[in-house]
Amino acid sequence: MPSLKVLVTGGAGFLGSHLCERLLQEGNDVICLDNFFTGTKDNIEHLMDNHHFEVVRHDVTFPLYVEVDEIYNLAVRLPPSITNMTRANNQDQRPRAINMLGLAKRTKAKIFQASTSEVYGDPQVHPQTETYWGNVNPIGPRSCYDEGKRCAETLFFDYH
Repeated sequence: MPSLKVLVTGGAGFLGSHLCERLLQEGNDVICLDNFFTGTKDNIEHLMDNHHFEVVRHDVTFPLYVEVDEIYNLAVRLPPSITNMTRANNQDQRPRAINMLGLAKRTKAKIFQASTSEVYGDPQVHPQTETYWGNVNPIGPRSCYDEGKRCAETLFFDYH
């Protein structure tokens, strides 16, 4: 199987860095995209010498022009403290999703949106199934994060 050129947004985060590592082990060329607000170079330092790995400092709220075969959209704005969450998180999620969907459309790349179980709110059902609609508080302290992710899921469905 030929190697793919793969973009991982949020690639210097905990999950993103492990995904980059796995994709490299599978023989792919990986572009790790991160603005380093919450991701760290420490998470990807061990990958830096791999000539199939490229790091790009970029905020996906702005368009990106690269050629890729697959996109893993893990980028999310998480404040250091839940008390710092603002409606800006929800507003940031729209351009992030739209920019990555536009890139996928232009390059005909497969795209994966990482979401969170928090879109279901405080669950009354365990484990949550795909048919569970949730117990959502749209004005709670974490609602900006939840709503932002729900917005991204809606945009991905609309593009589909």
